[in-house]
Amino acid sequence: EEDLPVVTFGNLMSEGTALSRRGQHDKALGCFNEALKLRAGDKHCLITRSKCFLKLGDTENSLKDAEASLQIDKTFPEGLYQKAETLYTMGDFEFALVFYHRGRRLRPDIHKFQLGINKAEEAIINCLGNPSAVKLENTEELCFVSRQAERRKDNQQQQNKPTKDQKRTKKQSPKTERQLLGELYADKAYLEKLLKDEDLMQSSTRQGIKVMDLVLDGISYLNHRRDFWQQQKPMYARVYERELLRQGRRQDKKQKSSDIGRSIAKDMEDIELCLARGSAEESCRKAERMLRKIQGWTEEEVPNKNELIGNLYSCIGNAHLAMGQMEAALHSHKMDLDFARKNALTDAVSRALDNIGHVYARTGRFQQAINAWEEKIPLAQSSLEKAWLFHEIGRCYLELDKAEVAQDYGQKSLQSADEEGDVEWQLHATVLVAQAQVKLKDYRSAIMNFERALEKAKLVPSEAAQNGIIA
Repeated sequence: EEDLPVVTFGNLMSEGTALSRRGQHDKALGCFNEALKLRAGDKHCLITRSKCFLKLGDTENSLKDAEASLQIDKTFPEGLYQKAETLYTMGDFEFALVFYHRGRRLRPDIHKFQLGINKAEEAIINCLGNPSAVKLENTEELCFVSRQAERRKDNQQQQNKPTKDQKRTKKQSPKTERQLLGELYADKAYLEKLLKDEDLMQSSTRQGIKVMDLVLDGISYLNHRRDFWQQQKPMYARVYERELLRQGRRQDKKQKSSDIGRSIAKDMEDIELCLARGSAEESCRKAERMLRKIQGWTEEEVPNKNELIGNLYSCIGNAHLAMGQMEAALHSHKMDLDFARKNALTDAVSRALDNIGHVYARTGRFQQAINAWEEKIPLAQSSLEKAWLFHEIGRCYLELDKAEVAQDYGQKSLQSADEEGDVEWQLHATVLVAQAQVKLKDYRSAIMNFERALEKAKLVPSEAAQNGIIA
């Protein structure tokens, strides 16, 4: 009994992550359940389990775990993204869009929020059509009805045992239905036409289901969607209508502060999207043009003027880095750091130090990179962030032939990766420790760590990493 391995939270997370990557989601779920028994309410484990539920098609439990992580930390980026992804999978595109936008505002540096916004908006337009071509009617109080609410409503109706005729909602004009249903209108017209074929309606499928029941169910579903879109004005449609009203009222008046804010948000999204798509030059041009524009506005017009200026310098620096213009990138990131410090913006300080360290490391100025990243250590917000931060610092010390310090930082990185249960960073940290031990001529320890790293590389899995470690 004394020889039995000790089961830790990190081990369970690593095993669950590895099983999930292999597609063994049921087994992975068991690991995450056990991990949560050891560390109840761990937000990172909740998100990992939520992803596992989603892959198994259990959207209800996936949503519960995502919401539980946000109860612990309302600004948890992974929690916001996972909730948005789950809602998107459930078909609640508008609600998903809300959380993609919320995550995008909190962490503009995470590009997957912008991609989520794009696909949610596209899904909404595919369901309804372009908002400029659709005039939605509203006869009830505006509220959001999720699919769960629709199911509860359906269950109540089934308990009251309505007849098939009662299932049909009031008749809408063909023009209104066509606008509300979009491409689905043709499907509804086809199903209604089938109802007139009495012989077909009396027949059954091979499974014994009446064709009439299938057709009526299809029409009922389309009616529900029609009524849903009629009662709920999508958010982007409401924004569009408000913009039309503003244009009518504003005329020659000065643009309002709220309009400026929306314009800035749209421009910032365009700048980030250009960089994410690989158009660094275009992203840089747009950011520089917007920077000049904001510098000409007053703080009354743009209350968060200094914060925005810092964000734009960061965007410009990232664009220069992508184009290989290192000194220009360094100058922009230092400007971002200055604005962040002057305005006591902790997250922006952390971001700027991170970017400055990357530029120094890319240009071989390893001691300056170490100085920037060591200043960032107290600002790191998660074990995963510390894992890569310690790894990068250790890598720089290794480049400076300070193998003993590099080994210490490698051990710190490995400890943080174990706390997070992240196999990839466990791999990187173990390789760093082994390489430092080679320089220290501690060959036995180095071989043992390379063998541990090889096992991690098989879990990831990464054939290139395996070959490199073996070599």
